[in-house]
Amino acid sequence: MLAAPLVGSAQVQIEEVVAVGTRALPRSVEDSSVPVDVISNEDFENQAGFDMSNLIRSAVPSFHVSDNPSRDLAALLRPVNLRGLAPDHTLVLMNNKRRHRGSVIQWISNGASNGAQGPDISAIPAIALQRMEVLRDGAAAQYGSDAIAGVLNFVLKDAAEGLALEARYGAYTERSGENMSTIAANFGLPLTDDGFANFSFEYGESAPTDRSVQHRDATALIGLGIPNVADPAKPWGSPTVNDSIKAVANIGVDLGDSNELYAFGNYASREVSTAFFFRSPMNRNGVYKTGANKFLVAGEGCAAKYGDIDSTAANLLSFREMVVADNGCFSFVEMLAEGFTPQFGATLSDFSGVVGVRGELANGLMWDVSASIGENSLAAFNHNTLNASLGPDSPRDFDIGDYTQRDTNFNIDMVYPVDLGGSDLNVAAGFEARTEEFQITAGEQAAWEIGSYNRYGFASGSNGFGGFNPAASGTWDRGNVAGYLDLEVNPTEAWRIGGAVRFEDFDGFGGTTNFKLATHLRLSDSFALRGSTGTGFRAPTPGQSNARNLSTVVNAVTNEFEERGTIGSTHPVAMALGGRELEPEESRNLSVGAVFAAANGFSLTVDYFSIDIEDRIALSGLFDVTDDIKQRLVADGVPEANEFTSVRYFTNDFDTETAGIDVVASYGWNTANGNADLLFSFNTTDTEVVDSSSISAGTIRNLEHGWPETRYNLTYRRSFNQWDVVARYSFFGDWYDDHAGADFSGYGLADVQVSYAFAGGLAVTLGAENALDEYPDEAINYGNGRRYPRYAPAGHNGALVYAKVSFSIQ
Repeated sequence: MLAAPLVGSAQVQIEEVVAVGTRALPRSVEDSSVPVDVISNEDFENQAGFDMSNLIRSAVPSFHVSDNPSRDLAALLRPVNLRGLAPDHTLVLMNNKRRHRGSVIQWISNGASNGAQGPDISAIPAIALQRMEVLRDGAAAQYGSDAIAGVLNFVLKDAAEGLALEARYGAYTERSGENMSTIAANFGLPLTDDGFANFSFEYGESAPTDRSVQHRDATALIGLGIPNVADPAKPWGSPTVNDSIKAVANIGVDLGDSNELYAFGNYASREVSTAFFFRSPMNRNGVYKTGANKFLVAGEGCAAKYGDIDSTAANLLSFREMVVADNGCFSFVEMLAEGFTPQFGATLSDFSGVVGVRGELANGLMWDVSASIGENSLAAFNHNTLNASLGPDSPRDFDIGDYTQRDTNFNIDMVYPVDLGGSDLNVAAGFEARTEEFQITAGEQAAWEIGSYNRYGFASGSNGFGGFNPAASGTWDRGNVAGYLDLEVNPTEAWRIGGAVRFEDFDGFGGTTNFKLATHLRLSDSFALRGSTGTGFRAPTPGQSNARNLSTVVNAVTNEFEERGTIGSTHPVAMALGGRELEPEESRNLSVGAVFAAANGFSLTVDYFSIDIEDRIALSGLFDVTDDIKQRLVADGVPEANEFTSVRYFTNDFDTETAGIDVVASYGWNTANGNADLLFSFNTTDTEVVDSSSISAGTIRNLEHGWPETRYNLTYRRSFNQWDVVARYSFFGDWYDDHAGADFSGYGLADVQVSYAFAGGLAVTLGAENALDEYPDEAINYGNGRRYPRYAPAGHNGALVYAKVSFSIQ
């Protein structure tokens, strides 16, 4: 049997079997027709953090996630990318059942993440997992929408006994107080004579980090003697995470006669917050100054007296003295001469539940009937800011409103193995009915209302992230039904061929049919070839089709703040600018690979892949907002349009060609007092935009170079006596950072961990991630306080040291 190379653990486990990627009975990894990586629970446990996105990044080179400091919603629910594609091009399963997507639409993010509405995998605790399967192949013909880049399948623990407890504490070495901590537990209980109930819990917190330089406006204010100016005025770093609670249950009961009742689900909640840009009297339109860079003042006749004074640091003190002395006039320099930095955040909640019954008939037909519901919600807040149009009576803290994504599924799946006498045929068929619902709930009135000071030019809405007003709120849904047929046959003992076809019909834009063909040919006991080809699709989400948003961004060329509005693609203004009803994206996948496994424990897989996508959904280019557009938007219930610098909408705009190579090599050997394992995993991915009608040259560059083209990991693990040592080096190649407007050289991180297991189940672990304290190249900008590039692919926090104490009973 061919040995199975496991990503994330160099140990060869030839008995490991996976269910993802096939409708037949689970088979070994090396026997799969498509590349599948298995990440064990140990691979997650041998790391410092508790965010699932970071844990996967350390194990899978083709998986990308960055910290996105201060990047609106992208800093709260970080988008993840597989094989250089969008977050919603990867399907997420739990126990082989589709999970719901997240509630966050990435209004402003990086590369292919811009505009995506992907899953929230941070809601899943590592301690609940038996393993994670990564299908690196298109699978829309098998699983439906979104499975273009691949599939992540989280397989839950199902033990009916045992207990595991752990406590972990880590801290970054650059600054004191930048720490994180978690406690977690897993235990299994018998449920009837032939059942199990397995439960997992995790609680974690993480302090913010800061890798900034002092904002030049703050330096100027301090030089003027203005008190209470923050240092740093604009922190840059990882967000604050408070009260991160995660719980998972997995239950199975034997009903007899080869039938089983199963149920599983999760609940998670966390509060995440990040600092927005610094608002100073010299830089913030609609609060302190006008678009013509004159100090902004309210009151009858006040603009005539003071409205022609340049909003510079040199004029600040004299302007403040004049306005303070004039009781009929008002400026925010009277209240907040030191400026302010909004603290934007949200409470994110996630829950899901799946219940089903499966069994096997006397004739060998296996069946599975299940229903599920999943919901992800975000309740946003914006603190330490103001609604300038309310003047001096403005609140400083605001409830922005809620996003909620709710998915329901009903599935019937059947598998029937047929003995053809000399070859085996597996026939699978199924039906799915699914509904996606996206809801926007209005925030408090002060967060979105137009106050009386608006007539003097003061901006309305919570500054930095406006509240959702009643006109923007609503509920939108889309239903679809699907049916599929899946066949696998072994013409010979060494050759397998598989094929699948799936038809889906969606409300709004009709049906789509997709297929997949896959094969596996064993040429010898140690060498095999595999390959697949097929088509896929991704349906636009109800949120992408209908939601609205206002974001503050910094123009990379002018370094000026801009207010960018996003509207639905069928909004009258969007239609006038070229918008239309969104259509599904369509893809073509090709994968060709080889598997080699030597008798001495060495194994090697090499896979080439190609993914062509047509009519990709993305945010359009920016359109300047004319007075006519502003008036039409305001009349349609978008009052913040008066502050829009530009507007955009979702559109089927461009085509891409993505190609790459994955290499996984592993070698495991026994020693006199233990064993050793070595793993090398490599990915190179290149994306090219081949056709576009409206996205900008900058967006194209971001799509093609917004993250490293090349990544690799090298992991060594040595176990002897009661000791376990893990050393890992991860390299991240060159990338383009659109926030800095520059290319950056790659860099690597070295991790090391040492564990000692005492008798009785107690173990102590000490470790360091980025032990050599490496950072990306600097990208200092005193105009916004940034020290490092915003989208540094391995972060910019430096070395993290940690300790863990664990206890387990089998």
